[in-house]
Amino acid sequence: MAVLPIRVFPDPILKEKASPVEDPAAVTEFIDDLIETMRHSPGGVGIAAPQVGTPLRIIVVDVSGHRRGGKEANHGLLALLNPEILAMGGEQIVREGCMSVPDYTANVRRAQWVLVDAFDRNGERTIIEGIGFEAVAIQHEMDHLDGILFLDRIASVKNDLFRRKRSG
Repeated sequence: MAVLPIRVFPDPILKEKASPVEDPAAVTEFIDDLIETMRHSPGGVGIAAPQVGTPLRIIVVDVSGHRRGGKEANHGLLALLNPEILAMGGEQIVREGCMSVPDYTANVRRAQWVLVDAFDRNGERTIIEGIGFEAVAIQHEMDHLDGILFLDRIASVKNDLFRRKRSG
């Protein structure tokens, strides 16, 4: 496995719509690299293929080790290919950050739960119901597949965008 370089805003690939995965077997090594890249980033709970320069509809999410996701019901490590939201509900405003926008966080309005149809890394169809923080992470990563950044979802730059505090 390898840690892949993260593309950062305003890299044009982050604004592109990703293409569907045609052959899941052809991307298993790449999925392992995405997982390694996500785990290498402090606080990383998800990553989408376009963030490392690969415009394919693949996301990886794992909120189980995060303080906001570990106590809620979650699925642990998810690798979802060609994910589609079937339904969503509720509403919450959450503070989000992104490896591709490393200097900022923002308050973003998201659904409290999502029902997602996708293929797993073995090419098997799966239905995932994400709730709470896991639902937020799934929505955030799925936005990357359509060229949407969390910056595109904030209501007010003045009130909802924050410069990230750095230690040291």
